Amino acid sequence: MEYISDSYFILSILIFVSFCAGFIDSIAGGGGFILVPALMLAGLPPQQAIATNKVPAVFGTATAAYNFIRSKKVIWPIAIIGLIFALLGGAVGSRINQGISADVLNKIVLMILPVAAIITFIPKKNMKQNVSSFSKKELYIVVPIITFVLGIYDGFIGPGMGTFLIIAFYSILGMDMVNSSAVAKIVNFASGFGSLIMYLKAGIVIMAIGLPLLVANVLGSYIGSKLAIKKGQSFVKMILIVVFIIMFVSLTIKIINGQ
Repeated sequence: MEYISDSYFILSILIFVSFCAGFIDSIAGGGGFILVPALMLAGLPPQQAIATNKVPAVFGTATAAYNFIRSKKVIWPIAIIGLIFALLGGAVGSRINQGISADVLNKIVLMILPVAAIITFIPKKNMKQNVSSFSKKELYIVVPIITFVLGIYDGFIGPGMGTFLIIAFYSILGMDMVNSSAVAKIVNFASGFGSLIMYLKAGIVIMAIGLPLLVANVLGSYIGSKLAIKKGQSFVKMILIVVFIIMFVSLTIKIINGQ
């Protein structure tokens, strides 16, 4: 697919899409639902589109995580525990992906999305913003369960994990959405980096496309995470709804096309 990197028009569109994906992903997750279809429309086979997307996605996530860390929005015990169990779940998910069809899982996620959208607007009191607010049960039982289960999803399909992490941290643990987004970025970076290494070893990443998209994604992630930190929870909620709509449309098209 070298012609894509040689076509300035197509590449410029992909760069713009990558910026938008990085911006949205840094706040609410779900950037893969924007950039992967764009890469496929540009002519990349699905496997190469997913693999090449990891280049901008991983470094964009790292940029957002850096901003959240600098602003002290990361609750580290949750991030570290979540990271470990998400990686374990990802390994399990990649093992059991032969037992459940992607079509069935897509339909399940499609049914979950409206519920997640409603949860986003349910007001919560006394949002938790530091580790002392959490009980041992939440820290050592609930967090591992959430991240392990979503890690399985990440290993099986992947796109949207960051969004579901934010919603789970918000609705189950009662975390502020900005803190939820910050922790999700740490977890996503680890799982995404591991995936990128595997794709690079397999030789299916198109770096001529991935590198310019990386620059745009990092810029979008930097701006998006800064805005999330500055504008707070209401802004994150608004972007989450945009992501829900994108995910809903994307999954609906996949199911209709039988992908």
